[in-house]
Amino acid sequence: MAPSGGEVGTAPAPALPTDHAADALFDPVEMARAREGLRRENGAFSGSKILFDLAEYQARKGGDGYRWEGEAWFGGDINRLLIKGEGEGTFGEAIKDVEVQALYSRAISPFWNAHVGLRHDIVPNPSRTYGVVGVEGIAPYWFHVTGQIFLSDKGDVRGRLEGSYDERITQRLIFQPRVEINFSAQDMPAIGVGSGLSSFELGARLRYEMRKEFAPYVGFEWAKRTGDTARFARLAGENPDAVNFVAGIRFWF
Repeated sequence: MAPSGGEVGTAPAPALPTDHAADALFDPVEMARAREGLRRENGAFSGSKILFDLAEYQARKGGDGYRWEGEAWFGGDINRLLIKGEGEGTFGEAIKDVEVQALYSRAISPFWNAHVGLRHDIVPNPSRTYGVVGVEGIAPYWFHVTGQIFLSDKGDVRGRLEGSYDERITQRLIFQPRVEINFSAQDMPAIGVGSGLSSFELGARLRYEMRKEFAPYVGFEWAKRTGDTARFARLAGENPDAVNFVAGIRFWF
């Protein structure tokens, strides 16, 4: 601050305080830990999370099955490494689908992340590898939305749109409707995918959060393959239309 006469002072700034008033009232070790946590959360935050959004048993006509879907991220608020994986199958048969994605995710707004990376379909055979671009975030009214475009090593273009919404009935009981839509720019008969809208899933699950990190759930899902994708399924002896009653666990750590 300038002196009253208007002259600017030349004295050095005072040293930063090294004591903390709260240490006089609380354990200094605990307060130091709290300050470090605050610094990380509001500054150079880094962390990780592993989430299995779906890990379920599926009861359906023609043979019961299973499904899993999860992700793991490592990084900070802005830049992250994101690993996604999902798969499904029927008990007593070979696994039907296994997909893994490795993505670089970057925050582009407070509620949206853009990502780019690779996807590899281990199953079905022949396997495919894709380049991936997409966005994921929270739309108005708290809808969780993911959109992705895939370009395969064979030049095929595919896309996927997913959405879900958590409706809290109580603080622990949550109703979640979900939708997934898949499409392809061309026929891919080698893996049983037709052009246009290839498949969609509509479902709803009711989960009970025993803890935030652990929530069993029940629900149902309608999965349908359409167009040429349905025709390819019938030629392979598969039913392109299925209603699944599901029970599973959502957990993260």
